[in-house]
Amino acid sequence: MALIVQKYGGTSVGNPDRIKNVARRVAQYRAAGDQIVVVVSAMSGVTDGLIRLSKEITALPSEREMDMLLATGEQQTIALTAIALHSLNVDAVSLTGAQAGIVTDGVHTKAKIQNITPREVHKLLDAGNVVIVAGFQGQTAEGAITTLGRGGSDLTAIALAAALKADLCQIYTDVDGIYTADPRIVPGAQKLPEIAYDELLELAGAGAKVMQLRSVEFAKKFNVIFEVRSSLNENPGTIVKEETTSMEDVVVRGVSLDKNQAKITLFGVPDQPGRAAGIFRALADAAINVDMIVQNASHDGGVRVTDLSFTVDKPDLLKASKVIESLRPTIGFKEAESNENIGKVSVVGVGMRSHSGVAAKMFDVLAHEQVNIDMISTSEIKVSVVIDLAKGETALRALHKAFLE
Repeated sequence: MALIVQKYGGTSVGNPDRIKNVARRVAQYRAAGDQIVVVVSAMSGVTDGLIRLSKEITALPSEREMDMLLATGEQQTIALTAIALHSLNVDAVSLTGAQAGIVTDGVHTKAKIQNITPREVHKLLDAGNVVIVAGFQGQTAEGAITTLGRGGSDLTAIALAAALKADLCQIYTDVDGIYTADPRIVPGAQKLPEIAYDELLELAGAGAKVMQLRSVEFAKKFNVIFEVRSSLNENPGTIVKEETTSMEDVVVRGVSLDKNQAKITLFGVPDQPGRAAGIFRALADAAINVDMIVQNASHDGGVRVTDLSFTVDKPDLLKASKVIESLRPTIGFKEAESNENIGKVSVVGVGMRSHSGVAAKMFDVLAHEQVNIDMISTSEIKVSVVIDLAKGETALRALHKAFLE
């Protein structure tokens, strides 16, 4: 008998028929004698609909109340999934994240899991139940409901698998696994049989939507091997695990396009120690993640100044802009400008550590496609560039053809 954690995303539970399909799949595993913990997301479109409702009331709603609102999406799904299992004569109990013992910090809308005490989950499993847990949510030690950020159901599943010492963790989605690029944009994209944690971390951070970034970080930290596969068929998926020697033979593993970035540029920042620290400390205090940073020094009437550009997630742009404007008196910059029409294109592969020329080839390909590069960021296994969003898909297809076809 194995203990299996299965996570089903929003499209996998997007309507009653798909919820019934999930219930049938879970019932098959249960019939084989396995203990099953199911983590589910809100039904496809529900979270976006709740966000739209809140924005009809105010452009910047309270983050605490947003957590209260958004947590209801997953609670609908856990109850419906339990009902579907009951209809198949399978004992099942639904639990909120709090009832499952998930304790988080107090950063609303982007909470981090601090610990999991899954006593209730073990108790219900031992009594013969399938346990269905609401993904994406937990509660603080003081009892406040929190959410884990978009894609947080992945993190719930990985963290539960680690806490329960599960034998297997399966992440079910609407695609067969992890591809060399988004197959909806790149027809020639190929499914990968396996991928290293570090590669998936870079792809997730670069905009690939298969897995939430923090969930992959958690899996790497606790060595949770997991499989990404489709809930709509029985095809094998992609195994995500620690890097192996054979993985280094492939120079580039995948390319990605992130359309969810926005750029903020501060013009005329005094070139003095502590100015950048003050800017990014204030953004960090507001729980705003900054990705790429570029600084250019210049002179203004003999005074050294800099233009400072950085990227944030598009949903954080309004909040970041408010933080930046509040800093104008203390930082002393002349002007702030924001741009939502950018895309981040990335090339990723652990083989890049031992092969040179990837960046040069990438820039040649983009130049041939008349794609101008705005910002550049690199790591040992990734090269990312910010470009005009309108050219994003063209750039992605050209890079995939150059490196992977």
